[in-house]
Amino acid sequence: MSSEAPAAEEIRADEVRSTAVESAKSFIAGGFGGIAAVLVGQPFDLTKTRLQTAQPGVYTGAVDVVKKTIARDGISGLYRGMVPPLLGVTPIFAVSFWAYDTSKALIFAVTPNRTSESLSTVELAAAGFLSAVPTTLVTAPVERAKVLLQVQGQGGGSEKYKGVFDVIKHLYREGGLRSIFRGTGATLARDGPGSAAYFAAYEVTKKALTPAGSSPSELNLGAIVLAGGTAGVAMWALAIPPDVLKSRIQSAKTGTYSGMLDCARKTIAQDGVRALWRGFGPAMARAFPANAATFLGVEASRNLMDKFF
Repeated sequence: MSSEAPAAEEIRADEVRSTAVESAKSFIAGGFGGIAAVLVGQPFDLTKTRLQTAQPGVYTGAVDVVKKTIARDGISGLYRGMVPPLLGVTPIFAVSFWAYDTSKALIFAVTPNRTSESLSTVELAAAGFLSAVPTTLVTAPVERAKVLLQVQGQGGGSEKYKGVFDVIKHLYREGGLRSIFRGTGATLARDGPGSAAYFAAYEVTKKALTPAGSSPSELNLGAIVLAGGTAGVAMWALAIPPDVLKSRIQSAKTGTYSGMLDCARKTIAQDGVRALWRGFGPAMARAFPANAATFLGVEASRNLMDKFF
């Protein structure tokens, strides 16, 4: 008995260490994926946000946004507002991928009498949705600062903020943490269903591309790029209407909207239902390359870490 107890304790300690290492890998890999996504997708994201928040007639379309932005600020203008997501991208994507892996483990834990060692598509989608809950706490304030930096100066308006820290300072002075976290509900409404589609589409596409007798972990980088791009398209196919509302809530003056439903009602009354799909073109144009880069960064960094840890 005395010899078996220490052995059991050692096994449990090894399991705890292994779980901690895998969680750390998910966190770090998500950060690398997020950085790749921002570098590739920022010009598309800026174009989308400006289309969503501008008054009618300011732009004729996505190409017009790009032309006017470059004419006013040069090529670097397409990367305006990039500092907030770059500063927040590691925690956002790190928390997202960590929460996704943790949610999958949770689903396995609550269904002990499983007949399959893999999760179903519905279970993958559920894990994706759950991953958005903790991630939103980081995403919402980062997106708030990013949106305000992206929209200032459009239509000939003045530039109020000098950078991300200036935004946060002004917001806190204006309304404390509540102002900084404005749009959190709309962010979760976007990212919950979006993340469900995102991770499920990625896993399903990887499985479809895996040859018989092989494992999805053995797929080449080309297949990872295709699966990642498909995941991005699946997410943004659902996410545009709540993203429009989020952008409007986060860029509006205090008191303009009482909440997400009020924003939807006023947006439709003023600009019609089509306004809920503004920015769809740039978002979908960004979806494939940015998310292909995300998963490429995640998988490449994860494979590298697996070799050393």
